[in-house]
Amino acid sequence: MIDLTTTMAAVAASSDRALTFDAALVARATQMAGDVAVNLSVAALIIVATWFGSKLAVRTVRRALGRVRGLKDDRTVEGFVVQVVRVAVVVIGLVAVLQRLGVQTTSIIAVLGAASLAIGLAMQGALSNVAAGVVLLVLRPYRVGEVVDIGGMAGVVNKLDLFTTQMTNANNVKIVVPNSQVLGGVIQNISGQVTRRIEIDFTVSYSADLSEAREVIRATAAAHGKVLGDPPAWTGVTGLLDSAVQITLHAHVLSGDWWQTRADLFQTVKEALDEAGIEIPFPQAVEYFGGNVGKAAEPLPPQKLSRRKEA
Repeated sequence: MIDLTTTMAAVAASSDRALTFDAALVARATQMAGDVAVNLSVAALIIVATWFGSKLAVRTVRRALGRVRGLKDDRTVEGFVVQVVRVAVVVIGLVAVLQRLGVQTTSIIAVLGAASLAIGLAMQGALSNVAAGVVLLVLRPYRVGEVVDIGGMAGVVNKLDLFTTQMTNANNVKIVVPNSQVLGGVIQNISGQVTRRIEIDFTVSYSADLSEAREVIRATAAAHGKVLGDPPAWTGVTGLLDSAVQITLHAHVLSGDWWQTRADLFQTVKEALDEAGIEIPFPQAVEYFGGNVGKAAEPLPPQKLSRRKEA
């Protein structure tokens, strides 16, 4: 009887301990689930705050740059700095999210250090583009909106970012050039100066009055409304070609007027030379009818020569 009572008491005690353990396990699981839910909620809030924070930081940077006199109208610096600020805010937000999810800061730093080393070795070209972009931003050989020629590709600069320079050519084709190639090559800033010189070569016949031809070309250029008076238009004989005399025209215009004025001068000068009776010779070819090498060719009879001229 005593043994039965003892056994029943032991069983009851064991049951109580089991129930206590189960209750503790449920409570622990509930607490962990609650902690995970809280951490995920906070991480989501951090992500949302990072997104809004990046936009706020971008607006703040743009307003700050707009107050700087030298950078007020410089979209090149604005675009580059805005991109750097946006990336920095996003990185800070991601680190905060990882830390909230239980990843230790020291672990994050160690992982970022190892990843930076691996990425640096694998992406040397990309990192060189970043360095070149910073140098281009400091030196500023061109700005957004200017017409440049980079490696034989000409176009309007639309954007200078961390890795590339983006342009649009005259046919509205997008051109993307890595910053390292831009910095390592020859950059021609076509619209970087206020004025630009037009240089056109015209040809007149050897029988023409060269002084009159030069004056007609110069006066026609000077009469154009877009040609600047200082420095004045200039003409000069610059070549004695096979069948014509070459006269070169120099005329200065504003950079934005270069293309249209150049096209206008081709037309107006040609019309002025025609009106003045000054011949612009056509390309000529001479047929040679000869015998054996070393033997002088016999001239054509006058009848054949006259018929050939008429033809």
